[in-house]
Amino acid sequence: MSAPNIDPRPPAVNRSPTWQRWLPGVQVLRVYQVAWLAKDLVAGLVLTAMLVPVGIAYAEASGVPGIYGLYATIVPLLAYALFGPSRILVLGPDSALVAIILAVVLPLSGGDPVRAIALASAMAVVSGLICIGAGLLRLGFITELLSKPIRYGYMNGIALTVLISQTPKLFGISIDSDGPLRDIWSLVQALFAGAANTWAFAIGAGTLALILLLKRYERLPGMLIAVVAATLVVAVFDLEARYAVKVVGSLPQGLPNFALPLISLADLSTVLIGGGAVALVSFADTSVLSRTYAARTRSTVDPNQEMVGLGVANLLTGFFQGIPISSSSSRTPVAEAAGARTQLTGVVGAVAVALLLLFAPDLLQHLPNSALAAVVIASAIGLFEFKDLRRIYRIQRWEFWLSVFCFVGVAVLGAVPGIGLAVVAAVVEFLWDGWRPHYALLGRVDGVRGYHDLARYPNARRIPGLVLFRWDAPLFFANAELFQRCVQEVIAQSPTSVRRIVVAAEPVTSVDVTSADMLIELGQGLRDVGIELRFAEMKDPVKDKLQRLEVLKQIGSDIFQPTVGAAVDSYLQDHGVDWTP
Repeated sequence: MSAPNIDPRPPAVNRSPTWQRWLPGVQVLRVYQVAWLAKDLVAGLVLTAMLVPVGIAYAEASGVPGIYGLYATIVPLLAYALFGPSRILVLGPDSALVAIILAVVLPLSGGDPVRAIALASAMAVVSGLICIGAGLLRLGFITELLSKPIRYGYMNGIALTVLISQTPKLFGISIDSDGPLRDIWSLVQALFAGAANTWAFAIGAGTLALILLLKRYERLPGMLIAVVAATLVVAVFDLEARYAVKVVGSLPQGLPNFALPLISLADLSTVLIGGGAVALVSFADTSVLSRTYAARTRSTVDPNQEMVGLGVANLLTGFFQGIPISSSSSRTPVAEAAGARTQLTGVVGAVAVALLLLFAPDLLQHLPNSALAAVVIASAIGLFEFKDLRRIYRIQRWEFWLSVFCFVGVAVLGAVPGIGLAVVAAVVEFLWDGWRPHYALLGRVDGVRGYHDLARYPNARRIPGLVLFRWDAPLFFANAELFQRCVQEVIAQSPTSVRRIVVAAEPVTSVDVTSADMLIELGQGLRDVGIELRFAEMKDPVKDKLQRLEVLKQIGSDIFQPTVGAAVDSYLQDHGVDWTP
């Protein structure tokens, strides 16, 4: 019997040229199965039915003509199919970005649609470059800097801002947006003045109610059904001509052209800030959604490649007259439910939208604007998070109020300043945890192994002449002075004359220059008064840092013990102390 034919080389996916690592779509094509084709084709056609109204709706809500939302649907789906690592994620215009785009486009465009799309496209380019750069630098972890309460507060603020911006359109009213609070007042004034279009409101409210009603039936394309129904009602009863119900009208025929989004230098700083905000929000949403579906399919997704894929999609969208895009938490489940297996689903959807623009641009000419507002409002409602905030309020009150602070910041200041506020809050939260960390004096507890916090065990025995001090945080510039002060205080409060202090340093994961200089000063100061400074359980990488920062050269290198117990034994032997552990 012959031996089996075993290929000793690694699998083909590992033998790929280096450049193919950045093209996950090529890797998928190499292992694509014919059995997937029918499912991908059907899922792509089902997805198309949702891509068109949603793309138009989000573009209109972002302050640009609806056609650019379709351009921003075609290009990113094709780009992500090649560069994106997730097999199922659907990219396109998203409700989470609407308020950010609108905050930049509305005040700078002056109502000029050409200038509006140039600004929006420039934001997409900025966002794309930031994401690509961060991905290449392997900074995919940065979105983890935003804690859950901060994300909740920010997204709740975004959702409220979108709701406020779309409510006038639901009533068939046009107002000049001056910020969320002023928009509410302008809407109230317009309603009392009788400016609302009753028929437009009836269509919009009916569309919204139908979307929300059908949302519980996951297999039904509720949004598509509601939009088609609204379009048919307007067309059959000629509501545009008879009751001035505003509609989308005919879309320009043809595909998007390559165009550089040229903006003035005066607008550059605002666009850069807006593009940065888009990059942060879009990648935060995309990374969460990507990981969720990777877990469902028992696969893995590289967050750095995810950032590159999202960045390329945004970059190319900006160069082809599109608005900033993100992953979609509403369209991705549609693709999954329809049986999508790979990104070919998105390619089919993109091609179908392109064919619509080439051969049937008048198909949606009777689509009412109030129905589009309803689509955006329905999506914005899904952004709100209250249930988990109630849990956070119960278990960690201060983080709940931090979330409320971010929410108010977005609702009052707007989306772009709001995300800046959220980032500042995240940094402050991070620094606060390390700035004032927990620390403890340790003693021996009878019947319990090891050395433990005296605050928890008041009867713990202390070693004469020895202070065991545990510091529960990295050492860095914000807490270095506090560390030094705490060490001096626990020495001063010791019931016996102190000969040695041992820092239980297992929780210390890092040191910086400021804290290193502090340790040198502390060590020398303690030596001058006859007190020895030692460390126990310090990690090797931290020891290496202390060596590199020249701390050990100043305070000595023979100052480490592997455990607190070993440090106690060493002290007892060195000083001849008669004490039983």
